[in-house]
Amino acid sequence: MATVASPLTRADVLAAAERIRGRVHRTPTFTSETLGEQVWLKAELFQKTGSFKVRGVLNKLASLTPTERERGVIGVSAGNHAQALAWAAAVAGLDALVVMWESASPAKIAATRGYGAAVDLGATGPGDAFDRLQELLEKTGRTLVHPFDDPLVQAGQGTVALELLEDAPEVETIVVPAGGGGLVAGIAAAAAGRHVVAVEPELSTAVHDALAVGRPVRVTPTSIADGLSGPFCGENALAVLQRYGVESVLVTEREIEDAFRFLYMRAKVACEPAGAVGVAAILAGKVSGPMAAVVSGGNVAPEIASAILAAR
Repeated sequence: MATVASPLTRADVLAAAERIRGRVHRTPTFTSETLGEQVWLKAELFQKTGSFKVRGVLNKLASLTPTERERGVIGVSAGNHAQALAWAAAVAGLDALVVMWESASPAKIAATRGYGAAVDLGATGPGDAFDRLQELLEKTGRTLVHPFDDPLVQAGQGTVALELLEDAPEVETIVVPAGGGGLVAGIAAAAAGRHVVAVEPELSTAVHDALAVGRPVRVTPTSIADGLSGPFCGENALAVLQRYGVESVLVTEREIEDAFRFLYMRAKVACEPAGAVGVAAILAGKVSGPMAAVVSGGNVAPEIASAILAAR
């Protein structure tokens, strides 16, 4: 659905930073002694709507023409992009429709509606949600705000890395949760010259599989880290990851849950499972060196959080 563009550059991310300046929180970067003196956490769970997603959405919405604004916007998401698009569209005075699916987090569906967007639940899961999106695009003529494969969205997400490297210039490796590849693409462009690692659950491998074969492939995500349920890696995102030599690492469900508990109990960070995968890779010894993990979001249902915390 996305048209393949020239791979993203740091200049694109710097332009996005100027465009959204003052409209997003500058989230904290801090260390955890338990993880090590040379490990930083970039806490994007403290961002507006609870995840990094508003950065890319705001950058995209700033580019819309009057005609595109009048038509309204549409997106597809398991929840974090949905909430970001709903909030940002309401602030901008735009009508928003978001395609979600039957098994999406009820808390995320409710939050998306609470921000003012209409939610379509015609899809049964992430696999057919993009088919449903295409149907509604053709029917409504709305402007698409893609969750991970629009260069403007990716550039906005890359502003995470600009802040991180200003706060912790010692960082050599940035460990990034990956679903469809938008966040890691933006960070790779912003941090050109540093080692960037895309971390995914073993049960949700869109980026890993695309890097392995050199093209996007369909996957069926089933991980507890529902925020990483991209059914494929975006073509634009893949081109960026290839250009900057992004590495792929997979973590198990057990490793994600261990990292979730660590962040809650030791770092006092109440993230969602998707936000814990970078720390999961660090705790499992799958990455090394002076590094930072992006804790990408905090939109977790209480029952999921309590179940993970109760398990030992």
